[in-house]
This record gives sequence, structure tokens and C-alpha cells, in this order.
Amino acid sequence: MPDENRTRATAREAIALLTGAAGFTEHRPPPRPLPPDGPLGWAGYDAARERASVRTGEEESVVYGTGVVGDRPCALLSFEFGFLGGSLGRNTGDRLAAAYELALTRRLPLVALVATGGSRMQEGMVALTQLQRVAAASTRLRAAGLPQIAVVRDPTTGGGWATVGAGADVVLALPGAQVGFAGSRVRPPDADPYAYSAEGQFAAGQVDAVVPAGELAATVTQWLRALGPHEGLPAAPVPRALPTAGAGTGSAAGVGTEAGAGTGSTAGAGTGAGAGTGSTAGAGAEAGTGTGSTAGTGSAAGGGAVAPLPETGREAVARARDPRRPRAETYLADYFAVRLPLHGDRSGATDPGLLCGLGLRADGQPVAYVVQCGTPTRPAGYRAAARTVRLADRLGVPVLTLVDTPGAANDAEAERAGAGAAIADTFAAIAAARVPVTTLVIGEGGSGGALALAAPDNTHVTVDSYFSVIAPELAAAILKRPPSETGATADQLRLRPQDLVELGFARSIVG
Repeated sequence: MPDENRTRATAREAIALLTGAAGFTEHRPPPRPLPPDGPLGWAGYDAARERASVRTGEEESVVYGTGVVGDRPCALLSFEFGFLGGSLGRNTGDRLAAAYELALTRRLPLVALVATGGSRMQEGMVALTQLQRVAAASTRLRAAGLPQIAVVRDPTTGGGWATVGAGADVVLALPGAQVGFAGSRVRPPDADPYAYSAEGQFAAGQVDAVVPAGELAATVTQWLRALGPHEGLPAAPVPRALPTAGAGTGSAAGVGTEAGAGTGSTAGAGTGAGAGTGSTAGAGAEAGTGTGSTAGTGSAAGGGAVAPLPETGREAVARARDPRRPRAETYLADYFAVRLPLHGDRSGATDPGLLCGLGLRADGQPVAYVVQCGTPTRPAGYRAAARTVRLADRLGVPVLTLVDTPGAANDAEAERAGAGAAIADTFAAIAAARVPVTTLVIGEGGSGGALALAAPDNTHVTVDSYFSVIAPELAAAILKRPPSETGATADQLRLRPQDLVELGFARSIVG
């Protein structure tokens, strides 16, 4: 929680934290004098402004201009909390609008260092309507394909949080900062203070990262490199084949045995509704030991053994569910030199089984990523995916998706959280993307919950993956077949990597 006695950084100190020796060039809008005691004639307002100016050395609660963060030029705006609590009045609105216009005119990304208590009550509705000006200016910048980064300091509350802060493409927070729409004096007396902290907002998916002050300049520099603006970037390369850990020594456990064993802990995995949480069981033999060996003789680009193509559908499922095969984190670590996570769905939830963000490859190329981690994807995950794809599309950044899920989560909580609408929105985001989207299926492709993240014309598959309209176990159950026929059902579904290529769903088999 915030330390009420600590010294807050001034607006200029916050800017210097990012720009360092590179410096900052201040801009000012044309002067526009207020009437005596402001638009409401609030007694003592002029005197309060004068005291604030003497105390801080500033003319208003916002300083703006241009600077260089790391090696990236940008427009910067910074709030001075010491000037009437960093509140927004008419002249503050002039400066904020001018900062956005400066970024737009010079085609620069905008970095906002926010510390504000919200609208200035001494200016009444004139102050409140500045939020509309900020929203309009932000929208123009967004339409021009220019990124916005907000660094929320202590405190960031009220309309400043609801526009400059939460309205940015990427939201970073300083540790312990008070962050929330309701300020400390206007919330319910029994409100949980954690909900109004940087850490609480991160847990709720409203903040992308909590970054210590000493790491802020480097972090913002990397974000500026990734976000651009960019033009004409090539499609994300297809990730290279990675070897299965311990390949060549064992076989996958079976699914669909005569006794019904080996179906895993998630009998509903991979249904159209996406039941289940994933399983390490395979689609294997009648004795329950499996026939789908993961041993192979091929070579991965990074070294090590890669299994040959599965001979049967049951073997394909077994290998996709094998706990030894490469998972999402392994692919991401191999693909990117730098990863910058986008965290949460901006609606109060997160899904740890779906990773989103932007990354920089070894050659510096930025790529946005949306990656399933082998668990049923929850509505928050789909909303975060759609957010990431739309951001990348607006900024001209190519997208990479890695598909690996038994299906979408189908529990009651997921339904209440809007699973259908979230999946639909992800389908729409992929369909509408103007930037190239590259998909690699690295494990289980469980029905529509997996298909929502697949590029319609640029999907590739690994040798240890499958994709199916429904899990073989459930297909057999629907058809009233005994468990012993699950393997045959898997064959009928034509879900192997080579089947997916022959059916025109996948363009290639990686490895």
C-alpha cells in the first residue's frame, strides 16, 4: 500500500526518470486566461492556484513536450500532483489536448506519467468536460496508428485514471501506487484497499505490469521499440520445430482402453463446449499402455530428436497429450529475445492459461503473441486475445498464435463470464485483422475453443499435435460406442497433422 509519508516525484523528476541525460524539450499551449476565481467564481481559487505555483514552480498540473527514452523519440506528458492534487481543469485540458496533438502531428508515441486526483471541483462541469476532450484526443491518436503508454504513479484516481491512464494501450504502474477510479476520500469505508492499489489492479487484469522505478526507463524503451509506429512489417515467421524432452525412450499412456482407463482426468476435454482441463493421457492401446511412441529419428532445428508423423489418430492424440512435448513457454523462449506481457482482459479478470503480449525477436522484429498453455481457455483469455490482436492490427505489428487447448472452459462460471461472446469476439478479431497472422498448433486443437485463435489461411502444425471437431472420447460417447472403440473413432476424425494438411486446414507440418 502507498506510504502516505513518502516524497512523491515531481512531474519533471518523473520525466527525467525516463529520459535521463537525453533531456526533455518542454512545450506550452497558447495562454488562455481564466476569469477571476475561475469559471465558477469560486472564492479563493486564484489564491490557491498562486500558492500551488509558488510551491511547485509550475503554471499548471501538467507538463508536456518531447523527449527521448532510451533510443526512442516520443511525446511525453507528466502530472504534477503538488499542483492542486494533479487535478484536471480547463487549462490542464488545454495542455493534455496539446500533448496528444503534438504526438499526432509528429507521429510519435505518447508516454503519459500520471499522478492525479481527478477533475478539479473549483471549475465544476468545465473541469469535468475536459475528460471528453482527452478521450477525443486519444481516439484521434489511436486512429492514426500511434501507441499510447501510461505509467500510473501514486496516486492515479478519478477521471485521470479513467482517461489518460486506463485508456492507454499499455498500462504500467509503480509499486504501491494508489490506482482506481474512486479516490481515498470517496470510497465506501469498508472497501478493500488492495483493490485500489497497483498490485490489486494488476491482479484484476487492469494493469499490464508493476515496474520498479529503477527498471522503468528500460521497460518503457522496450515497449516503444515493440509498439512502433511500424509500417510494412513482414509476417511472423513460423516457429521452428522443438524436440520432445526425453524423446526416444517411452510411449504415451493410452486413452480409450477396454476398461475405460486412460481417458485422463478430463473426460470432457476438447468438446465443442470445451470441457476439461487437459490430460497427459494418450489415445492409446487396448491394454491401456498406448501404441503411440514419441520416439523419433528426425532432427529439430534446435537439435534433438523430433518424432515422425503419427500413424494413427489415437497416436496423434497421445503425443499431443504427452507431458514431455514442448509447451508454450518453451516455444516463446526459443522465439523471442524480449517478451513484454499484456496482462488481463480489462474487464476484471485474467486467464493464466493464455499468454499475450508483444515480443522482440533477435533481429529486432516486433511480433505480437497470443499463446494457449494447454488448459481450457477461459473467457478472460479470449478477451485478452482479442485485445492483443486488435492492438497489433492498429499498430501494424504481425501476430503469432500458438494453439494448445483441449477446448474452451465450459463450467458455470465461464458461462456467467460470457464464454460465447468472448469466443465470438476472438473469431472476429482474427477475421478482421489486416496484419498477417501466423498460427502454429503445438499440441491439442480442441474444437472451436482452439479454432478461435487459428489463422484461416496461415495455420501450421507440429508433428505432436492434432486438431479435431471434438475429442475422440466424447465422439465415441455421443455415438454410443464402447470405450474400446475410442481409438477407431480418433482415426475416423482424421485429426492427425498429415490429415490436417490434406484437408486444407494446415499449410505445413513443422519438423
